[in-house]
Amino acid sequence: MQLLTSVNLGLNSERARGMMIERLRAQGIEYEPVLAAMQQVPRHIFVDQGLASRAYENNALPIGYGQTISQPFIVARMIALACYPSKPQRVLEIGAGCGYQAAVLAQMIETVHTIERIYPLYQMAQRYLEALGLKDRVRLKFGDGQLGWEQAAPFDAIIIAAAGKTIPQNLLHQLAIGGRLIAPIGTTEQRLAYIQRTAPNHWQKHELEAVRFVPLKSGIQI
Repeated sequence: MQLLTSVNLGLNSERARGMMIERLRAQGIEYEPVLAAMQQVPRHIFVDQGLASRAYENNALPIGYGQTISQPFIVARMIALACYPSKPQRVLEIGAGCGYQAAVLAQMIETVHTIERIYPLYQMAQRYLEALGLKDRVRLKFGDGQLGWEQAAPFDAIIIAAAGKTIPQNLLHQLAIGGRLIAPIGTTEQRLAYIQRTAPNHWQKHELEAVRFVPLKSGIQI
């Protein structure tokens, strides 16, 4: 099993994670709860064994099917935006990928909901999350992320790990009043957006730094 073999990657992963955390601090991540959570999660088990030695670099890495595991900085940045100044009780992630970001969230949030539209990645995330003992804390669903998870709504925070031209209305309406949605917006040029729902029919949007994500797609892929 990759989880077991990649542990023997010829480096001290605890030390490597510590160095990653120090780099994130130097890059401006000051929210200590997310840094502590990322220190706990072994990122190297979520990537292909051949890339395990690069797991703690600040780079996005391929996980197959045209998708990537986001760079550590953007994971920390998006989670910090979603969780500060008040930690959410109920979080939805769109685009579980291999499960890494959900695993980090689960160190901070009691119940994390996450959706993956590509079935082999859904299976991959399921396998890794179960191996880390997070099956009960992360509710993983195979489905179209643009539809959200209406049965579990409203959410105090929603994190979208793919970029679309606009934010799907389903997701905006599944955000609790006062809740925060963090997502990249754009196609060739993308910017990170921070959206807060301030009233039943009112959302405030702030555009932040330039980012680069895979495109947000509808439907499912078997």
